[in-house]
Amino acid sequence: MACQSAPAIMDEQALLGLNPNADACYRQRALAYFEQLKESQDAWEACAEALAKGIYSDDHVKFFCFQVLEHQIKYRHGVLNAAQQQLIRETLMKWLQTQLMNMHQEKPFIRNKAAQVLALTFVREYLTHWPKFFFDILTLIGLNPHGVDIYLRTLMAIDAEVVDRDIMHSHEEVRRNTLIKDGMREQCIPSLVESWFQILQAYQQSHSEITCQCLEVVGAYVSWIDLNLIANDRFVNLLLSQMSVEDLREEACDCLFEIINKGMDPVDKTKLVESLCQVLQSAGFFNVEQEEDVDFLAKFSRLVNGMGQSLVLSWTKLHKTGNVKIAAETLRAMEAKVPLMLQLLVHEDDDISANIVGFCYEYLHVLKQLPLLTDQQKANVEAIMLAVMKKLTYDDEYNFENEGEDEAMFVEYRKQLKMLMDRLAQVSPELFLGSVRRVFNNTLQSWQTAPFMEVEVAVRLLYMLGEALPASHGAHFTGDAAKASTLQEMMRTLISSGVSEYQHASVALEFFETVVRYDKFFLVEPQHIPNVLMAFLDHRGLRHSSPKVRSRVAYLFSRFVKTLHKHMNAFIEDILSRIQDLLELAPPENGFPALLTNDDQLFIFETAGVLIVYGESPAERKQALMRSLLNPLIEGFRLLLAKLPQEVDEDRQTVLADCLSHAVGFASRTSKAFSNKQTVKTCGCTEVYRDCLHAFLPALSCPVQRAPLRSAVRSFLHRMIICLEEEVLPFIPAASEHMLKDCEPKDLQEFIPLISQITAKFKGQVSPFLQQVFMPLVLAIFEVLGRPAEDNDQTAALEKQMLRRSYFAFIQTVTGSGMNEVMANQGAENVERVLFTIIQGAVDFPDPIAQKTCFIILTKLVELWGGKDGLVGFPDFIYKHIVPACFMAPLKPTFDLSDAQTVLTLSEITLTLKMIHLKRGPEFIQFLQQEYLPSLQVSADITQELCQVLEQPDVKVLKNYMKAFFQRGKL
Repeated sequence: MACQSAPAIMDEQALLGLNPNADACYRQRALAYFEQLKESQDAWEACAEALAKGIYSDDHVKFFCFQVLEHQIKYRHGVLNAAQQQLIRETLMKWLQTQLMNMHQEKPFIRNKAAQVLALTFVREYLTHWPKFFFDILTLIGLNPHGVDIYLRTLMAIDAEVVDRDIMHSHEEVRRNTLIKDGMREQCIPSLVESWFQILQAYQQSHSEITCQCLEVVGAYVSWIDLNLIANDRFVNLLLSQMSVEDLREEACDCLFEIINKGMDPVDKTKLVESLCQVLQSAGFFNVEQEEDVDFLAKFSRLVNGMGQSLVLSWTKLHKTGNVKIAAETLRAMEAKVPLMLQLLVHEDDDISANIVGFCYEYLHVLKQLPLLTDQQKANVEAIMLAVMKKLTYDDEYNFENEGEDEAMFVEYRKQLKMLMDRLAQVSPELFLGSVRRVFNNTLQSWQTAPFMEVEVAVRLLYMLGEALPASHGAHFTGDAAKASTLQEMMRTLISSGVSEYQHASVALEFFETVVRYDKFFLVEPQHIPNVLMAFLDHRGLRHSSPKVRSRVAYLFSRFVKTLHKHMNAFIEDILSRIQDLLELAPPENGFPALLTNDDQLFIFETAGVLIVYGESPAERKQALMRSLLNPLIEGFRLLLAKLPQEVDEDRQTVLADCLSHAVGFASRTSKAFSNKQTVKTCGCTEVYRDCLHAFLPALSCPVQRAPLRSAVRSFLHRMIICLEEEVLPFIPAASEHMLKDCEPKDLQEFIPLISQITAKFKGQVSPFLQQVFMPLVLAIFEVLGRPAEDNDQTAALEKQMLRRSYFAFIQTVTGSGMNEVMANQGAENVERVLFTIIQGAVDFPDPIAQKTCFIILTKLVELWGGKDGLVGFPDFIYKHIVPACFMAPLKPTFDLSDAQTVLTLSEITLTLKMIHLKRGPEFIQFLQQEYLPSLQVSADITQELCQVLEQPDVKVLKNYMKAFFQRGKL
């Protein structure tokens, strides 16, 4: 042993801190002691001695000792001397020996930790110092149950370290693990398999827990060991016998699944699956309806799924290689499993059903590849179809108003069934269409007396037809005559049957979803529009008792109207009067819950806007209708805005501000029907929206609740720039002035796109305004960026980064819109200040997105001001600052040339250099050759080469050269 001298002593006081209930000071001391033991050359040996001799009975101390040992093996194994490595081996074997004699087992968390330490030791030493690892352990434990338990846990821990594909390993670890597995296959796997057989045989009656552990080990190892060691009569019969033992059969099922799942020759795989199936069938396992244990059936379903998918894979391989005879045998074997598959698919327990969906899906994929289906195969398809239709049905317990985890799982399961439906439609579209039509018609004939779940599924099937039998741009009612007439007939039935009166929320939702999915039907048969409109507008839709239905219908109604607006003319004013109460701004003091949420109301306002704008009324009528829609919002807004500054309660202020924001949002949403100024003018609505601006803009100077109000008004201005165009310009200066007062980073970040939109749209028209607002905006940005923030404040850092990007994007818009006078007229000092921020952004901040923008700006400025008649002093700025920026930025360590965004920045740098050469000619080349590149210690040869590439016309060549130049420069 490593230390035969005086026994090592542990710090007893520190060990007290391992108890979870210990005082903080003791816990702190225990942590410090742990660190000390981890890093010490030999103090950890006290832990080894404590484990070997069983000195401590406290579980936390034992666990602590194993943790210390684990650290030595994991991180210090290479620096331990031979005696210390031997000490670890002896400690583990002595501890294991004591387990054989103990009356009571250690707690599971200690056994797991011991297994982890044994596994780590195995991984480090099996190939070098301890090739007899398994021989030593098996010799020591025999069939002692305590010893077998540790042995099996160790095997699972070794699997996690060496085999588990979910754990990331370095290349070195992968190489080591491959050598370990090769070594195990050669030296000890047969012995291990024999030990598993003995354990399974010895303990299946007396120790179900150990047997289950052993089955788990077999399942884990079978993927990489010789399958013949397991897939033989002796071993498989033992596994099958355990399928009949209640406590073991779930694990036995999993173990058989792993055996079936192992990659092998298709012919051998088919034989293995068939032999297993025969035994399972003769043992009565295929009589699914007699089995009451759903947990076992879920595992069995997974096993059958694995067998089915294995046969599909074998058939696919044989089919590809042209092995017709054996492929046909494999197909017969596959089809023999279909009755069992159907029993499991239609089982009332969804987990059992879900586990077989994979085989079902792949079987249908096989049928899809066959040139002709036999009568039996057609019958199989129909049976699967009926099973899926049955399983799509909600059960009584489904909670529609308060959906929880069970409901979410059913929704996911339904998605799997939908995949089967789509595949069924591909295999046999006619059969699919016929089956859906039959179920749909039968159910809707008697919907008044049918349970809600049957009615919902019938309508759902019609909805699903649209995706299962897709049509270009939703044109389901043209083209294929059989399909179009069937769908039309079903849509007529849906609308005329009166099923929209069914009170259950799920049926109502499915009705409206289906109507909107097939909105093109109403272009073919517009006579049904009035009936459906009434359904949308009354107790069946927007006034349904379920908030969930009302909310969804608000959105669907807006889609319906948008698609069919040309057919709405006769109903416009009737619809507007019927939705009048839904267009009211809900006052904050009203204690009654509104029918629709604010988000839902947005869709109703948009719908109203679409109806007015696309209607065929004269402009005066449209103007009157739009005014009656917007005036209540304007009046409500003014009243609430007057109240807001007087309100002292902060929560109440928030409620008022929200209400004001909603009013602006609603007004904004009505304008979605307009595509440009012309349509607004044609409808005579310019004045109405100008009135809105007059009403809303005073909110910008409100002293409280600035953020939500500014955000709402800013969004409205964005819309008005599109709708009113230059009519909006008189409002912009005052709005900008207010929005630049007392700014937060987010305010500015959102304000800049507004100014950029105005700049890009109106260009020269807004030049005087931009010249006026340019420096106040820039100074506001500088002020916010200059505010101190804590080093670790990630949010503040991100906000500043986003603001910096917005600032550079704004400068890019100004320069890119041909308004160089906006910057040039700011006075020399201000121009210089702005230029330096661009240079700083190009070089100093490691943000490739902002850097790229900066170099785009610099290229543009060189183009505008870099020539003979450019801005006075600018050529000097090019040589002193822009040229150095083009070289300094890529030479920074943070400029990562393997990053795609950074490479784009380098492209822009190349274009900047190219533009300087275009504007300054030979003078620039001379500057590079004689002054700048020599100052960077670039050799004369490389300098000459760079200048030659710069002078040739192909920019792509220059880009490639510059990338190579900077890659060399960084070495």
